[in-house]
Amino acid sequence: MIRQLNQKVAYIGSDDLDLDLFESQYIVPEGVSYNSYLILDDKVAILDTSDARKADEWKESLAGALAGRKPDYLVVHHLEPDHSALIAWVLKEYPEVTLVAGAQAIRMLPQFFADIALEGRTLAVKEGDELPLGEHSLRFIAAPMVHWPEVMMSFDAADGALYSADGFGKFGALGKCGFYGREDDDWACEARRYYFNIVGKYGPQVQQVLGKAAGLPIKTIRPLHGPILEDNLEEYIHLYDVWSRYEPETDGIFIACASIHGGTMEVAQHLAHLLADKNAPKVVLSDLTRSDIAENVEDAFRYPKVILAACSYDAGLFTPMYEFLHRLQIKGWCRRKVGLIENGSWAPSAARVMKEMLGQMKEIELIEPTVTIRSRLKRADLPALDALADAILK
Repeated sequence: MIRQLNQKVAYIGSDDLDLDLFESQYIVPEGVSYNSYLILDDKVAILDTSDARKADEWKESLAGALAGRKPDYLVVHHLEPDHSALIAWVLKEYPEVTLVAGAQAIRMLPQFFADIALEGRTLAVKEGDELPLGEHSLRFIAAPMVHWPEVMMSFDAADGALYSADGFGKFGALGKCGFYGREDDDWACEARRYYFNIVGKYGPQVQQVLGKAAGLPIKTIRPLHGPILEDNLEEYIHLYDVWSRYEPETDGIFIACASIHGGTMEVAQHLAHLLADKNAPKVVLSDLTRSDIAENVEDAFRYPKVILAACSYDAGLFTPMYEFLHRLQIKGWCRRKVGLIENGSWAPSAARVMKEMLGQMKEIELIEPTVTIRSRLKRADLPALDALADAILK
């Protein structure tokens, strides 16, 4: 796909509507885009390549946008294969091109491309370095661990463009969600799921980059996935600030339930209705056994209070809840209030394991009482659920 962004900058990325799992784990029902850009100034610079799945389409777009010119530079902001699969091809196809990247990315290149010849063909850049192209010039911003250690962003003062690598990216092909953020009815939904599952562990590093970006006259953000952002930049940056500080975004309660035969789900549903009757600002209930775990991670970060309801299983914890808490742990989940409901027909063990796992996370406040159910919800259980509802709303 070729789309002219201004007189000297073109978009040459691709949509992928056939991918089943992004990074082999995240469902993408609306597909994903692999964004790539071309600056045609006194010097010509390719900004990142593409995933191998769209190699032919990307090569065709590149040739069409070049219109006979030869690239002087290939700028690599991020070395992950969905953006870098065609680096070796570019170096072979255009013998005069210079690869521009951070020193760590250059060191890592041979890990991805066997027998790649780099001697005399690379330019290592660091924080604050500039690559003059004519009217346009790229100033580099180190962004380690957003979300790989070699990541660089760049800023072009000529049109106020921040090339943000995976930052400000989202799931969804551009043909589905719109080429620009203003065409996207709910940018935050899939951007949030993308952020917390792809970048979310590295909030402090995102905060550092936001601090650097605060002093730049940014007019547009051009990520490697998802729409180009030009309007409402303050809102996008605000959301990234909230997310990367691990602060709740929306007032409400998220109930995550892992039920085997429906008994625990009945309890969770009763609690949801009880909270609504007590004027909870918002209650979201998810069945962990049948829903997208990435979306559940997103909601756990989104809301300030979470109820975990799970069955005991093999003297431990029912596996969907165990996997959910493990995912939260590795993503750096923290600063939340949590209530617990366990179900056990003969030897309840779920709460013990949930407490052990939560104990490894930072600033998690457990709300009492912990509610124990024996197989099915009974009248005698209602006072404890009512007490938990009151405590979580306090």
